[in-house]
Amino acid sequence: MWVIPPKQNAGFVYQMEKVISVYERPYDEKQLLVTLDESPKQLIESKHFIGKDGKQYQDSIYTRHGVRDIYMVFEPLAGKRYCFVEQNHNRFTWVKILSRLLDTTYKACEKITLVEDNLSAHKPSAFYELYQPEKAKAYLDRIEFIFTPAHGSWLNMAEIELSVLQRDCLDRHIATEDELIKQLSAWQESRNNKAVKANWQFTNQDARVKLKKLYPTI
Repeated sequence: MWVIPPKQNAGFVYQMEKVISVYERPYDEKQLLVTLDESPKQLIESKHFIGKDGKQYQDSIYTRHGVRDIYMVFEPLAGKRYCFVEQNHNRFTWVKILSRLLDTTYKACEKITLVEDNLSAHKPSAFYELYQPEKAKAYLDRIEFIFTPAHGSWLNMAEIELSVLQRDCLDRHIATEDELIKQLSAWQESRNNKAVKANWQFTNQDARVKLKKLYPTI
């Protein structure tokens, strides 16, 4: 369900139209469109027992093994996604994820346009906390940051892809980090082999009609 702010919110409108404008750009291999989002996953070990009928049943008792954070990196125009399992979602982990992508997956890309929500962990300044100034700036020069507005997470296509992942892969108990990584890798490979792209149809013109109440009256 979409969550939108109260009526006439110029700040929301500005950020929304900025995101949608990015989605209207044509595919450019020199500046790829990349979306990013995170989601926690509780590791739960289910208990099973053999009933009197000889069949195996799942017990109502289970063991928790902590939480892992899943990072979803999604290229909506290319139909590619990359999943990472991390111990947390703080700003240093976020920087390491982006650095890894720029050094490997997007090594040949001059620049990426990164759409993500405006979480406190998504701080470009954190690059300077991990790297020398020259290296930090070199990374940042290769990223165009586009932040979704508050109450506008539905504008992030990585969140949509996370919903698909939840439906296909995460709607069950997974006991260990290794098993979680295995499940995500299999799902990622399957989706990438099919090159499943996002079919984004919502334009700025649509927003000005359907969300007219959000636009200030001039």
